[in-house]
Amino acid sequence: MSIEDVDLLVVGGGKAGKTLAMDLARAGRKVAMIERSMIGGTCINVACIPTKTLINSGRVLETVRRAAEFGISGAEDPLMDLKLLRHRKEDVVETMVGGQLSSFVGSGMDFILGEAKFVAPRTVEVTLNDGGVRTLRGTDVVLNLGTEPLLPAIEGLPESKVQTSNTLLKLESLPESIIVLGGGYVGCEFADLLNTIGVSVTIVQSSGQLLPREDPDVAAAIEQNFTDAGITVRLGTRAQRISRAANGAVTLTLTSGDAVTGGDAVTGGDVLVAVGRKPMTDGINLEGIGVELDHHGFIRVDDQLHTTAEGVWAAGDAAGTPQFTHASYDDYRVLKTNLAARNGVGKPRSTAGRLIPYCVFTTPELGRVGLGERQARDAGYKVRIAKMPVSAIPRARTVGHLEGVWKAVIDRETNKILGAALLGVEASEVIAVVQMAMLAGLDYTAVRDAIITHPTMAEGLNLLFTPAFLED
Repeated sequence: MSIEDVDLLVVGGGKAGKTLAMDLARAGRKVAMIERSMIGGTCINVACIPTKTLINSGRVLETVRRAAEFGISGAEDPLMDLKLLRHRKEDVVETMVGGQLSSFVGSGMDFILGEAKFVAPRTVEVTLNDGGVRTLRGTDVVLNLGTEPLLPAIEGLPESKVQTSNTLLKLESLPESIIVLGGGYVGCEFADLLNTIGVSVTIVQSSGQLLPREDPDVAAAIEQNFTDAGITVRLGTRAQRISRAANGAVTLTLTSGDAVTGGDAVTGGDVLVAVGRKPMTDGINLEGIGVELDHHGFIRVDDQLHTTAEGVWAAGDAAGTPQFTHASYDDYRVLKTNLAARNGVGKPRSTAGRLIPYCVFTTPELGRVGLGERQARDAGYKVRIAKMPVSAIPRARTVGHLEGVWKAVIDRETNKILGAALLGVEASEVIAVVQMAMLAGLDYTAVRDAIITHPTMAEGLNLLFTPAFLED
């Protein structure tokens, strides 16, 4: 076979891989990047960008419904037009995909659409989407393979034609009701959106709270918001069987623990399975070239993103990086630094100790950074808790969103902020302020005493850390 040699071979065009490929190609390196089908990666096509576009439309709808509260008349009974909604989402996605393709070509990289399989160390055979085969070998190889929705082993699930976060984006009509299987980030965001646009929603969650990584009081506040909005939440419950009737209705037989809860069942017009994601590491012969996987199929990497194979690196979701685009982007920075360091330029960089924030885009949204209270106590910290209702913040009143609670965790011995969970309007923006304070190593008192513009949501940080909301 004729082998084409390149300096950098990237398999999978997610955030880390595509950014590194463009960067090195612009610097004059010979770079090839292989992508199966999603130009720009999961985020742009089926995750962050389309879902947040839809969520924003849902928020606009809710605001219009409340128009009279804001002194506006003539907006009675607004409805979501699914055709227009889908057009809006597709327009945003297609514009960004087009921009990505233009950037790929403009960088000078060799962008290849096809299916890659490793046939030798650092060497892949690519079955091209438009026909033909190419074989490429990289001096360095970066795996940026991504993840896809996980379908659990539930009796009847394969034949029931359930929805995932991918397929739900393509629906041409909405069911009157839907069961969301899973109360994590994806499940909660979709449950909130679907409820807003008029679908009756039931969440079935196996653990005893929504968002299991969060502190119980924060999760309880989100559950209360959902319940107040009309969402039914079933906690500590698993689906044992799924069946779809001839009329399209879907029934989940539920269990609690190891026993069926008295034949308990829930029926809906459809089911969204949102119980997690799995790495797309099957079928490309990673084990054949010495790349080890863990028991869930994720690629084993060290803190510099080396795999167990010489010259092969991995980044993003499939490498066990927290499944956020901004985390994958930092993987790109780690990779770029370490590739340069290997060639004697600069010092290597580690992924250890990164402060990675994240947000759950429910309404209100949850912004999170650092340790929660439970995590901090488990780590041995002596903590103080600052906690206040969002209704205490003047800006919340001016925008008409009083729901939510802010919570911060402070190291009692050093006065440093260990983490925060901000549930409320614009929390995804305010959490960056807390993150910057943590990165700077500021005492909580510096945030309390900072002069922050009034009236803004960030100004609430002045209040959060005052004695009125800070435990002794």
